Amino acid sequence: MTGASDDAESRSVTIYDIAAAAGVATSTVSRTFTRPGRVSAKTAAKVRAVAEELGYKSSPRPVTADHPATRLLAMMVADIANPFYATLVRGAQLTAAEAGYEIVLLDTRESGRRERTALDRILPVVDGVAVASSRMPDNALRTIAKQIPLVVINRELRGTVSVLSDNVGGTQSAIRHLRAAGHESVTYVGGPEASWNDGVRSRAVRDFAQSLGMRTTRIGPFLPTIEGGWTAGTQLAEQPPSAVIAFNDLMAIGIVQGLKANRVEVPRDVSVIGYDDIPAGRLCTPALTTIAIPARTLGSTAVTNLVALIRGARPGGEGNLVLSTKLIVRQSTGRVRPLF
Repeated sequence: MTGASDDAESRSVTIYDIAAAAGVATSTVSRTFTRPGRVSAKTAAKVRAVAEELGYKSSPRPVTADHPATRLLAMMVADIANPFYATLVRGAQLTAAEAGYEIVLLDTRESGRRERTALDRILPVVDGVAVASSRMPDNALRTIAKQIPLVVINRELRGTVSVLSDNVGGTQSAIRHLRAAGHESVTYVGGPEASWNDGVRSRAVRDFAQSLGMRTTRIGPFLPTIEGGWTAGTQLAEQPPSAVIAFNDLMAIGIVQGLKANRVEVPRDVSVIGYDDIPAGRLCTPALTTIAIPARTLGSTAVTNLVALIRGARPGGEGNLVLSTKLIVRQSTGRVRPLF
């Protein structure tokens, strides 16, 4: 049997439907999706929530006399103070320049709220957006993708182009390395709760280590910084584990420092591994074993695909582009010491 709800689903949702459901003017709905900076954050959030509930699908902003192409791309990162993102942005900049575009950089300092505010302000003046390590929920990112070409980095999001690194493969290489060195357990030190990468890495450590007969523990979340790692390191020093895999290199460096401050030596007492392969990891003492993430290639690949979307391409298949990772063994990991 069919009813009123079936009739509603059989036709496209319009801005008039959204306006009626949200209790606002149609012009307000229009501005929310085309000129978000001219609508209050509270009203815009309400309109988007109603639009999402009704299944509204808007088209990317057309190039018209009122909305000309600007040749600008927005690149949003979680924390530009992290050298990983600086390398990613450089890859994006070089590729954008080759395609005739410039990059507008947005640093959200690990805040989903700042992401949303910054995007509302920047959408009217850019041709496309690349978002790296977003802390926003999936539905908010999908709403953005309905308005403007969007590529996400370090995040899997159905219906969009997602540029990822092979976290699982890299993590498995790290676990094999630890197992071969005699470690029977590993502790994963978690980063931000809203990080997609953190969830993938944590599960990969748990599942693969356990498949090799290793015990696993997780602590965190901690800030993805040296300071956050120091806090984790001092906590770990109370009962040192055999081996640690940290959410990123900055945390891993802080963990090493926090352990050493409490007279726990790396790698004599604890082996430590990070992710990213930032330059500081090669310079610290001991030099850091890490799962190298191709940051520059991530940025370049994201911009290549973003420009293609702007020019009319559509995501193929699931839209995921997965780049390989590599375990780089340095001095922060070693064999387990005999008890006697």
